[in-house]
Amino acid sequence: MKNTQTTAKDKPEPIDVQYRPILWLVAMGFFMQQLDSTIINTALPNIAKSLNENPLNMQSVIVAYVLAMAVTIPLSGWVTDRYGIRKTYFAAIILFSVASVACAISQTLNQLVIARVFQGIGGALLQPVGRLTLLKVMPKKQLLAALSFVSIPGLVGPLIGPSLGGALVELVSWHWIFFINVPIGIVGAFFTLRILPDLKMMNLEPFDYVGFLFIAVSMVSLSFVLESMVDPSHSQAHTLILLIVGLSAGASYWLHAIRHHSPLFHTSIFKVDTFSIGILGNLFARLGNGAIPFMLPLMLQVVLGFNPTIAGLMMIPLAIGSMIIKQYITKIIYRFGYRNVLTTNTILVGLGIASLAAISPSTPLWWQVIHFFLIGIVNSIQFTAMNTVTIKDLTTDDASSGNSLLSVVQQLSMSMGVAIAGAVLNNFIHIYGKTQMLLSFQYTFICLGSITVCASWIFWQLRKQNAPRKSTR
Repeated sequence: MKNTQTTAKDKPEPIDVQYRPILWLVAMGFFMQQLDSTIINTALPNIAKSLNENPLNMQSVIVAYVLAMAVTIPLSGWVTDRYGIRKTYFAAIILFSVASVACAISQTLNQLVIARVFQGIGGALLQPVGRLTLLKVMPKKQLLAALSFVSIPGLVGPLIGPSLGGALVELVSWHWIFFINVPIGIVGAFFTLRILPDLKMMNLEPFDYVGFLFIAVSMVSLSFVLESMVDPSHSQAHTLILLIVGLSAGASYWLHAIRHHSPLFHTSIFKVDTFSIGILGNLFARLGNGAIPFMLPLMLQVVLGFNPTIAGLMMIPLAIGSMIIKQYITKIIYRFGYRNVLTTNTILVGLGIASLAAISPSTPLWWQVIHFFLIGIVNSIQFTAMNTVTIKDLTTDDASSGNSLLSVVQQLSMSMGVAIAGAVLNNFIHIYGKTQMLLSFQYTFICLGSITVCASWIFWQLRKQNAPRKSTR
C-alpha cells in the first residue's frame, strides 16, 4: 500500500555540491558546542584540586554553562535576523574560543564560572544559528539530508567528550580540555567569513525584552528547582518558592505573547500541528536520552570499576551506531513516514534505555559493545526525525522563532533528564543502601526507559498529517 504521508513532490534530493562547505562549517559549530558540554565532566576533580576547591563545590561550573546557554538561545533568532547569519556565526565562534582560553587560564573558581557563562553564551548561538542557516539556505527537498549530516558531530561530541576529557587530564592537564577549542575556532571563523551568506531580515520588529525577561526568569528558576531535587541542603520552602516563581513567569510570558504584536516566540507557530507535536515529543522523549551520557559512564565507573578514560571509550560504540545509520535515516522516513517511524522508534529507544538495567559485572564486554551500538542506532534515528518533523512545516517568517524554541526545549529537556535521573537514583540508593548500588542503577534505567516509551503516544498524534501541508497559515 502506498504511503500517504509523502508524495513525489516531497521526495528527497541529494545535497548539491555548492552547499557542502556550509554543511561542514555548521557541523563544526555543532561539534564544538556539543563536545564542550561533556568534556569537562571527567576533569572536575582535577580542576578542583588545581583551584584548591572541594570537588563537591564544582557543580557551579556545569550549571553556569547550561543556564547561560538556555537563557541566550531565545536571543539567537532575533540576533541572526538583525545582524545577519555571517556576522552572528562569526561572533559566536570568536566568543566561544576566547571564553575557552579564559576558562583555561582561570586561577579561581569564580573566574572559571564567569568564563563558563561567556562560553555558554557563545555555545548557545552556535547550534541554533547553524540550524537556522540550513533552514534559510537549503532547498526544502534537501533539508532532511542536510540536518541528518550536520547532526553527526553533534552526536559524536558528547559521546567522546568524557573519554577525551579523562585522557587529556591524564596525559597533559585539565587546561587542554579548553585549549582544544582554539584551533577549531580559528578554522571555523576563517571559513565563516569566506563561505557563509550574509542573510538578514529588513524591517525587523523590535526585540521583545519583556518576553525575554519572563522566559529567562522561568528557565533559571525551574533549573534551580531541578538542582534542589538532588541537593538535600535546600529546604522545601526554598524549592517551592522557586517553583512558583518559575511557573508564574512562564504563565506571564504566555499572556504577554498573546497580546504582544511581536513576541519572542509567536503563539501562532503552535497552530502548526507538526511543530506542536514535535516540541512536546522533543521535551518528553529526550528526558531519558538526556541522562544517558551522564548516567552510563557513572555506572561503568561506580559499579563495573572502569576508570574515567575507559568508561568514556565505552561510549564510542554509541557514536559508531549513530553515524552508520545516518545515511539511511532519510530513506527510512520517506519509506514509512514520520508518524510510523517516530512512534515505533520512541518505543525502541525507551526499551533500549530500560535494557541497560541488564548490565552487571558479569556481562561480557563484547555484548556491552553490541548493546551500546544498537542504542546508538535508535537514538540517531530519533534525534534526526524529531528535529526535522518539528521545523519542516514552518514558514520562512516563523523559522527563527520555531528554531530557537526547539533549541531551548532540547536544552531544558536534557537538563531535566539529568536532574530526574539523579533524583530517582538517589531515592533508590536511600531505599536499598549503598551496598545495592547496582540495583539502584538498574531501577533508575527502567524508570527512564518507561518515561521514554510513554512519549511515543505524542508522536502517534501525527496520524492527522496524512498529506503534505500546503501552507502553515
